[in-house]
Amino acid sequence: MKSAYELAMERLQKQAPSKVLSPAQKAELADLESLYKSKIAQIEIEVGDDIQAAQAKEDFAMADELRERLAHQRSRLEAEREEKRRRIRGD
Repeated sequence: MKSAYELAMERLQKQAPSKVLSPAQKAELADLESLYKSKIAQIEIEVGDDIQAAQAKEDFAMADELRERLAHQRSRLEAEREEKRRRIRGD
């Protein structure tokens, strides 16, 4: 006897079958993930240092502005990465 979860997964698979990725696509996705993780880490380090410097000077307005800039840059990079993932997958 199948569980409700298994039945739901079967129905979902019938409605929208999952795509099978080629080894080249998988490698390209892995490279893309690595590239964007490094870009995000680099920005976090650079802006993080600036945030710490602003806090040390007790310039909390600047620290807040830098945090907002960091969040914006991170979300921009994540959106860019997701768009490239879609192109690779063929979505």
